[in-house]
Amino acid sequence: MSYTEKLKALNIALPPVATPAAAYVMYAQTGNTVFLSGHIAKKEGKPWVGQLGKNMATEEGKQAARAVAIDLLASLQAACGGDLNRVKRIVKVMSLVNSTGEYTEQHLVTNGASELFGEIFGDAGKHARSAFGVAQLPMGACVEIELIAEVA
Repeated sequence: MSYTEKLKALNIALPPVATPAAAYVMYAQTGNTVFLSGHIAKKEGKPWVGQLGKNMATEEGKQAARAVAIDLLASLQAACGGDLNRVKRIVKVMSLVNSTGEYTEQHLVTNGASELFGEIFGDAGKHARSAFGVAQLPMGACVEIELIAEVA
């Protein structure tokens, strides 16, 4: 089953590619490696605002991370000239979780993205990863994730 077919089977429609909010591009490629800029969590087209450990629970943060992964896939598809099947491997995911100093479940929040990449790409979706707690993110977003992928 192609990656596009897996998305359809999961009832996921990729959104339009996000536009940069500042002086950067959404992705850059060198050789067969694509670097995707950080994408913030959005809910109903607006920043998904919140802070884990203050006014958001881990499960909601995990859903936000999954939403970020879907936006990342739209940008990755654009980087692949519209053909997501060119993805050979998700190499690295870096997740920033807007959280209090006491909150320690950033890794569980980030699973929302990591698990989706595994569902879609199988073994090629298994990646290296970092998950950090940060004091704040642009526009008050609860999660921001960047991604590195290998493409054909």
